[in-house]
Amino acid sequence: MNTLTRTTDTATAPERREVEAALLPPVDVIEDRSGITLWADLPGASRESLHLRVDGDLLAIEAELHLGASESLEATHTEVALPLYRRSFTLSKELDAEQVSAELSHGVLRLRTLDGSGLRLSRAPSSP
Repeated sequence: MNTLTRTTDTATAPERREVEAALLPPVDVIEDRSGITLWADLPGASRESLHLRVDGDLLAIEAELHLGASESLEATHTEVALPLYRRSFTLSKELDAEQVSAELSHGVLRLRTLDGSGLRLSRAPSSP
């Protein structure tokens, strides 16, 4: 299980990459009586390349895309040219990063709050 960290350091590697173009992964947000679950499709991303960051009331999801092609092969056509996923969401002020669980399995990220007050269903502006 991956951990969600809260940071205010502006010099971290994921933040420096914000100027790079990135894929916007599709996301489903499901709210029920026990909390909110966010599902993000990140095919080709590994646990090691996944970065979850909470900065103030912003949740940022970033993951590097690894397609696993042999280095001895050269692609003549590629449908996915960007090597990075990025998506961000606005969090409720009451959310504690300790109350969020994250799990990446088979290219699908599952982010779960312990109660229904954690995530607001608003999208933060995407980075260019």
